[in-house]
Amino acid sequence: MINNKDEILKAYNFRHACKEFNGNEIPKEDFEFILETGRLSPSSFGFEPWQFIVVQNKELREKIKEYSWGGEKQIPTSSHFVIILGRKKKHMLYDSKYINDFMREVQELPDEVRDMKRGFYKAFQEKDFNLLEGERAIFDWACKQTYIALGNMMTSAAEIGIDSCPIEGFNMEKLDELLEREGIMSRDDFGVSVMVAFGYRKKDPRGKTRQNLNDIVTYIE
Repeated sequence: MINNKDEILKAYNFRHACKEFNGNEIPKEDFEFILETGRLSPSSFGFEPWQFIVVQNKELREKIKEYSWGGEKQIPTSSHFVIILGRKKKHMLYDSKYINDFMREVQELPDEVRDMKRGFYKAFQEKDFNLLEGERAIFDWACKQTYIALGNMMTSAAEIGIDSCPIEGFNMEKLDELLEREGIMSRDDFGVSVMVAFGYRKKDPRGKTRQNLNDIVTYIE
């Protein structure tokens, strides 16, 4: 296990939302390490409602940039650019084929355990989080899971000296339409949750600013 707290905090202080990269290429094994930390990330009920699209095609990046005001410099200068998709309602419903197949083939649960878990998941969707009231609610819930993978990938990148920038500054509808036209995804199945660029900083950022720990933490004893 990693016991060096100083080195871990050093990585957190190193990480920042890099606004422009220097164009240098991330080694293949380093980027695969970053993706692996995304793959190993937790998700609600363990259902992994995500897909990672790595866009290295420069022409496609330019098309994406047209609808991404938050990535004007990051998208073309990054070594690797990732679009994280969230699954739509048809996949995330408690009785969907995706969920049933996932419990059987990925989680390898026996029949009785699948039935029990499906029951808990159904109650969670219907009552606890009220996710079945509309199309958007369950998709937004799926997108919340993708941010866990996003955070883990950015942190693991920082731990090996690689910069990143999460990008929410985009027109969701137009970007979804573009990716469908390009044959990358079906809007019935997925939507863009968030994007992230990886590379090496062109210049050092200003110092990190955060609230004091005492201002954001309350202990109830």
